Amino acid sequence: MKNTIFTGMATAIVTPMTADGIDYEALGRFIEFQVESGINALVVMGTTGENATIEPEDQTRVIRYTVEKVAGRIPVIAGTGTNNTEHVLTNTRNACAAGADAVLVVTPYYNKATQNGLIRHFTTVADASTVPVIVYNVPGRTGVNLLPRTLARLAEHPRIAAVKEATGNMAQMVEIMHLCGDKLDVYSGEDALTVPMMAMGAAGTISVLSNVAPRESVAMTDACLAGDFRTAAQWQCRLLPLINALFSEVNPIPVKAAVSAMGFGREILRLPLTPMEDSTRAVLFDEMRKLGIRV
Repeated sequence: MKNTIFTGMATAIVTPMTADGIDYEALGRFIEFQVESGINALVVMGTTGENATIEPEDQTRVIRYTVEKVAGRIPVIAGTGTNNTEHVLTNTRNACAAGADAVLVVTPYYNKATQNGLIRHFTTVADASTVPVIVYNVPGRTGVNLLPRTLARLAEHPRIAAVKEATGNMAQMVEIMHLCGDKLDVYSGEDALTVPMMAMGAAGTISVLSNVAPRESVAMTDACLAGDFRTAAQWQCRLLPLINALFSEVNPIPVKAAVSAMGFGREILRLPLTPMEDSTRAVLFDEMRKLGIRV
């Protein structure tokens, strides 16, 4: 069995920004907040971190800063995926050099590769990486679904260690586990399905929710890891209204509003993303207050 990168709750963290760059002061405070809240890993420069609108040089700086700030306390996973394999290779090599413990690589979007093309893409990236690779399957964003039998082939690669499964399709997740067994860890990419997926044997989740409610999110996955699914289910139900509010507009618009309201930087997003609408913002902040989160 391959080494597991993390179990439990990993936060796909936002990237605080200024009008003309990265807000490293706010980012540093936010990293400390996450680590002190007991989170099990951090994912930097993922979708939630707005990687699509951050220049590669700045992406590498943010990854290096995060690695240095975390200082080995928990794993740091770097998002390096794009729809251009050569760019992914460059991003992955840079992330490895910056000290990332693993890389998260999304299926190529827009190009919509065939299953054979996906195998060649991920194998090429894994060959170039010096750290474990987490494959990220999110058809709702990319327009392509990485099928379970394709994953089973990828799982034979020694550095392809896990999949972040964000189809929302429980039957597909079960088939992945059936076909891949202990050759591939599965992480939930859907906050609303954390407990059901962990009940089936997923190693944890890569979360948007835990940006805002890290302690509560960790309590949920800790209960799962302890086999206390009754308590875990209670947490899942309690957190569901906040989860729904965090996805009431396209991610990361709501979570950026929430984190900003919590005091971690300004609510600055890069176009084409725009600030949250007043109506959905009111619902989000109300759900945060119900959980005792100050806004």
